[in-house]
Amino acid sequence: MQLVCRLIRIYGIVQGVGFRPFVSRLADRYGISGSVCNKGSYVEIIARADESVIGDFVHAIEAEAPERSAIVKVKVMDDPLDIEAQSGFEIALSKHEDGQIFVSPDIATCPDCARELFDKNNRRYLHPFINCTQCGPRLTILDSMPYDRVKTSMASFPMCEACSVEYTDMDSRRYHAQPVCCNDCGPELYTLVGRASESDVQGMGTDSERPEGAYGAAALLETRAVIRNGGIAAIKGIGGFHLCCDAGSEAAVQRLRQLKARPMKPFAVMMRDLEVVGRECKLEPEMEPLLTGPQKPIILIPRHTGSADSKSADFRIAASVAPDNPNLGVMLPYTPVHLLLFNYPDDEPISDVLVMTSGNPSGAPICMNDEEALKYLSPMCDIILSNSRDIRIRADDTVMAFYRSKPYMIRRSRGYSPLPIVAKSESPHAVLGIGGELKNAFCLGDKGLFYPSPYIGDMADMRSVRALEAATTRMERLLEIHPDIIVGDMHPGYNTSEMARVIAEREGVPVMEVQHHHAHMVSCMAENEYEGTALGVTFDGTGYGPDGTTWGGEFLLGDESGYERVGSIAPFIHAGGDIASREGWRIAYSMISTALGSEAANRIGETLGLGDEKGRQSIDFMLGNSINTVKSTSAGRLFDAVSAVLGIKSASTFEGEASMALQFAAERAEAQGISLAPYEGRLMNIDEEQFELCTDTLLMELAARSLADQDTDQLAYFFHKALADMIVIACCYQRTRCDVNVVALSGGVFQNLLLLRLVDDGLEREGFKVLKHGVVPTNDGGIALGQAAAGIAALRDEEQNEE
Repeated sequence: MQLVCRLIRIYGIVQGVGFRPFVSRLADRYGISGSVCNKGSYVEIIARADESVIGDFVHAIEAEAPERSAIVKVKVMDDPLDIEAQSGFEIALSKHEDGQIFVSPDIATCPDCARELFDKNNRRYLHPFINCTQCGPRLTILDSMPYDRVKTSMASFPMCEACSVEYTDMDSRRYHAQPVCCNDCGPELYTLVGRASESDVQGMGTDSERPEGAYGAAALLETRAVIRNGGIAAIKGIGGFHLCCDAGSEAAVQRLRQLKARPMKPFAVMMRDLEVVGRECKLEPEMEPLLTGPQKPIILIPRHTGSADSKSADFRIAASVAPDNPNLGVMLPYTPVHLLLFNYPDDEPISDVLVMTSGNPSGAPICMNDEEALKYLSPMCDIILSNSRDIRIRADDTVMAFYRSKPYMIRRSRGYSPLPIVAKSESPHAVLGIGGELKNAFCLGDKGLFYPSPYIGDMADMRSVRALEAATTRMERLLEIHPDIIVGDMHPGYNTSEMARVIAEREGVPVMEVQHHHAHMVSCMAENEYEGTALGVTFDGTGYGPDGTTWGGEFLLGDESGYERVGSIAPFIHAGGDIASREGWRIAYSMISTALGSEAANRIGETLGLGDEKGRQSIDFMLGNSINTVKSTSAGRLFDAVSAVLGIKSASTFEGEASMALQFAAERAEAQGISLAPYEGRLMNIDEEQFELCTDTLLMELAARSLADQDTDQLAYFFHKALADMIVIACCYQRTRCDVNVVALSGGVFQNLLLLRLVDDGLEREGFKVLKHGVVPTNDGGIALGQAAAGIAALRDEEQNEE
């Protein structure tokens, strides 16, 4: 037997997931002496044993790692220390080391803790903060790395003797579980009732300061009673507050809509269990592991046919939860409080489906503490169920769809952020991509890893801007990243652009601007670890063009270092400013009037219901005098215009509403069978500099067919198929010019899974390699990754030019 000493370093998500206790138990199994230590950027193991035993030990670490961990790499080196220096195996005190940092996202309540929660013989019976090494809060309670209790908001709650015993017992499931607590030593629930005065709000401190109200079980039972009786509750979760009501009560849901000023946008729902999901929705097998797993995101799931309007007992969700929408945004309970809301022993039952929507005023970030909840949510609810565990960083719920049986991210946040995206090439530089003006999330990059932040929100609201600034500061500290460059959008009027300049000045580093659609394209390339030239098809609502026009339906040729605009949809005149972005009929009328003149356009507009005469005259006046007009290639506005022309939706109360309705109509036609022949009009115009898709003539064709009373759903599909064909033939044409066979599809329009599939299938038939999003949003929530990757490329290119 040859005794050796090895230094083993494990990189990845190995903190906050019970990794050190796991290693300690494994070392005991193999008779290995030494230690395991959290070094912040990795876990370091000193292992002394026979050489063959060490090999088995390392193999077991990789093969049996805790379910919630994610090992990126393992390094095994000789240890110069005296191999006889130590007997036994210990968990050493954490130490700080520079290097790659991996912060665990928050983890949903595991099955073991869920069982204990309702076990009358367990000392954590009905404990609303039950957790173990396999579940519970992580990112949202963390102050700094390494992940130890004293560096979290749980430091305010000293462990009782019983919890301390479990914490130090290697056979316990709570061995070194940092948030471990029980009913005797953990945080406490309490209620805040009624509207708060301004002085009350200003007097609030941290959530660990006890306000007046019901406590513990009484607080939970009171909240259940409010929901059961048709009321609205604000409920503090892991990363912020939800607004909650009975999803089966039409009156409660309508009242919440009125109070939240949200007339049509779908509400997410939380269902008691998988049986309820199966009752209401067409649950596909690939969705179940995510619904029940450690992330528990909101998943967009098709409803059973007729469930949206059915009064049958089989369907128990109010129609106003998701009006005119064939899908429901569904999640399962992911905290102990959620589980207790649905099931509390010896209390009257409540609905098995609850509306669980983000607790925030329209446009603002999710509320994260009592002060914000009292100020902004108390006017919208009847009771606030809070707790004394402070949230350090906001993390709204993750939202995803499924495309070709795989996740397709809509909003990346709780459960996923800040898990890194691994770059194909490692760089010595660090970067901060500040993100978009809408659906903002930022991205930090360092040492070959890109860390997307939790979702922040829309930056038109200064509360979101302040939340962004606070979150970037905290994440830089947690991940120990000091950016060499700050990257933002080139739009001069965006709050994010100003924030990029402010942060750059504060940190004494340069600021860089990246065109919006180039950032989309590079985001898709970075997610797919593709380096090289690609053709980016970036379709969305709006982006600032370097030529001063509004871009949005773009074909870009390039890589992370730069691009050439090689094509777009046909430009049109956007008349009416911001109101036209919400009222698609204005775009439709503007396009028709430009093509046919005001007299003919007014007759067509009247027949198709495009506004009233006064509104149409106003648009003609703007067009005739070039007042409040801008040249645009926005694909999002094109979809809105088509929706209006077909009489589906002439205006939107939330972003994408008209376009979504158009998609749903097209999907109905596809499901029922296509009866219209393919579009035979001209698909694209070509000149020496760039091509244009003939989307203007396509809209006129749709108007003519709508005037002829052709089936609306069929025409909606006709538009999707014609646009997809245009995109494919444009990519084929561009391939003949530049011999590039890789296409990256990005931008918010590609949240439309029908269009995505039609384009994807068409490109694959033509032999293209198609890059698509999956774990990074295709909408503006993903452009920070593209900004960060472009920033790293710029620093790399600058160094190469200096050599």
